[in-house]
Amino acid sequence: MPAELLDPALAAADQADVVLETSHSWGDVDAITNVLIDNWYILVGAAAGGAFGAALGALPAFVFTGFLVLAGVAGGGPGVAIGFGPVFGPHISFAGGAAAAAYAAKNGLMESGMDYHNGKDITFALGSRPDILAVGAAFGVFGIVLEELLRQAAIPTDPIAFTVVASAFVHRAVFGYSVLGTVSDKASGRFDMGPFEREEMGNNHNFGDGEKDNSDMLAVEPWLPNMYKWSHVASIGLVAGAVAGYIGLQVAAGGLANLMVVPEGTNLANAPAAPAVFFGFGISAASLIFLNLGVARIPVTHHMTLPGATAFFAVTQTAGNDAILAGVDPIVGLVIAALFGMIGALVGEAGQRIFYAHGGTHVDPPAFAIFVTISLIWVLAMAGVFETAVWVPGGL
Repeated sequence: MPAELLDPALAAADQADVVLETSHSWGDVDAITNVLIDNWYILVGAAAGGAFGAALGALPAFVFTGFLVLAGVAGGGPGVAIGFGPVFGPHISFAGGAAAAAYAAKNGLMESGMDYHNGKDITFALGSRPDILAVGAAFGVFGIVLEELLRQAAIPTDPIAFTVVASAFVHRAVFGYSVLGTVSDKASGRFDMGPFEREEMGNNHNFGDGEKDNSDMLAVEPWLPNMYKWSHVASIGLVAGAVAGYIGLQVAAGGLANLMVVPEGTNLANAPAAPAVFFGFGISAASLIFLNLGVARIPVTHHMTLPGATAFFAVTQTAGNDAILAGVDPIVGLVIAALFGMIGALVGEAGQRIFYAHGGTHVDPPAFAIFVTISLIWVLAMAGVFETAVWVPGGL
């Protein structure tokens, strides 16, 4: 059956309603225009959410998303919808916080001790200054409008992740940063992290950062200094993808009461993919509380766990599409989950080298990786390789 658009009152956050569709249905103009007009109050929620992200900082706000998603999966309540919704959704609170940091740093309003431009410090709480909160609120509203446009049009990707990336490019343009970043003359290209390894200072940016001079900044700053080498990234991606697939298997097959052992002979062909598909993502997001607290070498993995779990359910379930990979054995599904975890990790690393390492503000590598990998899963479903795209808007 064709996919139904989500209840606009949930701000398109309850992705559990778009699972296991057998065809893709594009949205229409009425759905796009009506959702924000008939439900104008979600704009208020989005403004509040963006300001919330500015006050707490982008990363602390995102940790709330993780805990809400975990609570929603475990309790069967609205936590998943709230976690992705118009207050706590990353396209609102995280994106609003990132934009506020860009604004604050450009105007010399934050000195976080960042080795590059302070605008990249998404762990920094920006407090209660009205102009900073207003920036967060404005980008919160931008986030819900763009995300709803993509979702109601049934664009086959993750509209939340796409919006997080788009919002970052917009805040760079609005506040006078280079949209794609400026490669230091000490680097041979965007993929060159050598200047960081050599601890070279000085870059070619012309943005302001309070009293900090460019000579006081690293020439190149990788997103995660402990996790940018390709072999390391690929390894953690394989692990995270497999973990997310197995957790999803356990939740879907036996419920949280039976997390130790999946019942023998379990057939996942018709097991509920949602909200189990989001459980690994919730764990990844919640674990970032340790990163925010300064625990060394905490990996960031939500761009590995979400594609991994989605790919797992895309091949282990049946939806009547007669795909090449449909209703496969769980062990095969776990291999594919691990593979897509690795793909997400590598795409994220490529994204950080292209958009983050040479830029003055935070363009989120995980969000880039998620919308690319989820789009890839949809393409494989459309091509008849995967049975379903699981939760992609418009269905398949």
